[in-house]
Formats: sequence, C-alpha cells, structure tokens
Amino acid sequence: MKVKTRTYQNLINGEWVSPQSGELKESVNPSDNRDIVGYVPVSTKSDVDDAVQAAKQAFQTWRKLPGTARGEYLRKAADILEQRVDDIAETLTREMGKTLIEAKAETLRGVDILRYYVSEGIRSIGEVIPSGDSEALLFTSRVPVGVVGLITPWNFPVAIPVHKIAPALVYGNTVVIKSAFETTITAIKVMECFKDAGLPDGVLNLVSGRGSTIGNALCDHPDIKAISFTGSNDVGKLIALKAVQRGAKFQLEMGGKNPVIVTEHADLDLAAEMTVNGSMKSAGQKCTATSRAIIVKEVYEPFREKIIQKIKNITVGNALQTGSYMGPVSSLTQFNSVQEAIKKGVKEGARLVLGGNTVKNPKLAYGYYIEPTLFDEVESSMSIAQEEIFGPVLALIKVENLEEALQVANDVKYGLSASIFTNHLDEVFQYMNEVEAGMIRVNGETTGLEIHAPFGGIKDSSTQARELGRAAMEFFTSIKTITIKS
Repeated sequence: MKVKTRTYQNLINGEWVSPQSGELKESVNPSDNRDIVGYVPVSTKSDVDDAVQAAKQAFQTWRKLPGTARGEYLRKAADILEQRVDDIAETLTREMGKTLIEAKAETLRGVDILRYYVSEGIRSIGEVIPSGDSEALLFTSRVPVGVVGLITPWNFPVAIPVHKIAPALVYGNTVVIKSAFETTITAIKVMECFKDAGLPDGVLNLVSGRGSTIGNALCDHPDIKAISFTGSNDVGKLIALKAVQRGAKFQLEMGGKNPVIVTEHADLDLAAEMTVNGSMKSAGQKCTATSRAIIVKEVYEPFREKIIQKIKNITVGNALQTGSYMGPVSSLTQFNSVQEAIKKGVKEGARLVLGGNTVKNPKLAYGYYIEPTLFDEVESSMSIAQEEIFGPVLALIKVENLEEALQVANDVKYGLSASIFTNHLDEVFQYMNEVEAGMIRVNGETTGLEIHAPFGGIKDSSTQARELGRAAMEFFTSIKTITIKS
C-alpha cells in the first residue's frame, strides 16, 4: 500500500518539534528504494540537551507516583499499540524490510511486553533482612536511577525500544531515546502510542539523528545517569568507555555468532527446519540468528542435504507480500556488508554451495535482496565462522564428536545464543555445562525469547546486565539499604 509521504519530528517535553538544524533525511524502503517512507529529523546536541532537561524536570514528579499509577500508563499504551498494530507493522516492513507477518508479530510482542511490565508496578522492590541488632529493622528498597538514555537498533524497531522503555518507566525513571536512524518512523509511531496514552510531558522523549551526534551527546551528558544500548560491539565499547569515565551505569547487548550443534542422536528433520528458520528469517538480521551449524561427521551428509533442500524452497520477495518467507536486508550499507562477507568466505577457501548473489528477479530490482547463502567445508578459523555477518548466510562445520563441537562452538569472541539437537540426555547436560552462551536451547532455534525471562549474552556479546523479566530491575534501579531503630 502506498502511503502519503510526510515529515516527522522529535518528541521533546510532550510536543512534536522540528530539529534545531532544520535538516531532514529520507527513510527509504529496502524492498523498493524508489519508495520514500517519510522524512525524519537530523538532530543536534542542542536537541538532546532540550530532551534531557525535559526528562530531568519530569523525573521529580514521575518518580513520586505509585508503581501502580506508572503501570497504568503502560496499560493504556499497550491498548493503543494493539489497536494500531496493522499500521505500525506496515511501517516497520517499509522501513526495515522485515516481512509483514514478522513485523506484526514483533508489534504484538511489544504489546505483551508493556502488559507484562504493568504488573511490575505492584511487585516487591526490596526485602527484609535479619539485623544483628534485635531492636532494629533492616531492609532494602529500590529507587529509580534518574534520566536514562536508550540507544536502540534497526532490526527490532518496536520490540527492543519497548522492552527498554517499559521497565525504565515503571521503575520510576524518565527516558530520552535515540532510535536507529534507519527505522525512526517506526519508533515515532510507537512514541505516539505513549503520548496518546496521556504520559506526562517530559517523561518519554525521542531525538532522531546520527549516532555519532545523538549517541555521543547522550553518553556525554552529565544528567544521563544510565545508558542502555543494543547494537554493534565497536559502538558498545565506546559507550562503555564514556560511561565509565563519568560514573554512569551502562548496559550493552551486542553481537553474536550463534551455533547449533547437531549430534548423531538428533532428529535431523527437526534440526534442519530449526536451523534454516534461525538463519534465514528476517534475512538473518537478528542478534540471535543461527550463523554456524556444527555437525558430527556421522550425520553431516544427510543433514547437509536436508539443509540444501530447505534453503532451495525459500521464497524471497517483497516484504509487504504476506506470503514471502524472506525479504531484503535493511539497507544498501547492510547489502554491501553482507556481500563483502560472502566474498571473503570464498576467498578464504570455504565452498559456496548455494546463493551468494543478488536475487535475479526483475520485480525485485530496486530492493536490497540477497539470495539465501550456504557455505560448507568451513574451518572454525575462517572469517565466516568468526565474524558476525547479520545476513542470510549459514556456515556448515564438520566435527568428529560432541567434544569437538563444543570446542568449535566456544571458539569465538561472542556468547549470546546457542542450540543443540539431540535426543540423548547425557549430551544435553554436557552441552548445558560447557557451552559458552547466555541463551541456550535444546532442540529449538537459537532465535526467540520469553518476555518474562532474563535475556542477554556473555563474553563479548554483553556486559551481562540482563534485560527483560524481573532482571531489568537490576539495571533500572539502585538499591538503598535502610536501618530503622527506635
């Protein structure tokens, strides 16, 4: 559906305002780069200063509201988001290229996240501790940290902003968010849901712009007490340095090079289906996407043939067509990056089995479409087995046994997600104990999450400050230990 192109603005202190630079940038549909979704603000440090000042003023009132009252705003926002699911999902698809089916599912996940955190407003935020003084009451309480800065990526432009905003607000913080430049319009439509829910002015602010400007301004601002970031490792490390230098809290969720292990005791049909789903849906643009399949030699050939057949059956098409299995990658920059990774894999000696090229379909000529790509004869030391590609690329690695499979799985700097396919319980326990990942699955995709369970990685994938569930309280609050004696 062709939608009238419009100009969008920042949300600062409850008002939609133009950037002080007066500069705008077009948001382009990666399925068809002739389609301009809209024009978004290119903001400056001064816009960030205004947003932080608004959030700082609002904090004094917002923090004093009961948790139940803060949760009620989330409830209203959830209802509005649910009512607008079709419009927001279509916007997400046009901006990012995720298929419409997946975009709608992501938007509805945002609704579920908001409704989950409504209940956090009435749950315990402390504990009573036995004191060494029999006449004293010793207990803990949690208080909001203040104004928090959120920096979110383009691959989940509804779910990730919401799963940071919801706990930040319900625990009493106020927010300045910098959404990914590529998906600003989607983020703005989510912000409209909060605004229309009656959220007080200044509690939630959005500033759109380049990361080098807006991200740095948030990280450097003395009134930003905490930074929560999801994105690349290079940027995450810079944020950590800036935060440490001025004593701000920081939370980083970064890259992954997520393996599946397939043993000789696996259901190969299930393993192949879950591996292809995990690697190819959303064109592989998930931090938890399956990037490596590590297969014990006894089942390598039959598993490989099942993978080949399933990839051959993938339909690549315009993401707005609900029947499409896989849409484009998100941008020309991402398209070029994935192509370079594929060329590097070939140069290093991996065998390109399927794909690797631009999709040859005249109807898709104006989009950033890459064929689903499969490599085999991959060595663990190769770049395609070590570096995050963030595209529809899967590498097959043959190993002798489970012990070697675990060594290969752990032989990367990342530790976000992993899965094993086996019907032997002893292999499950060995894998659980030895695999180096924060999110581990058995007989399932490496992708996906439960909104009420902690999410995050280890090693270079995360600072290990978990998101989602009750774990989010650890980052968005500070503990006070209180002793009362008459």
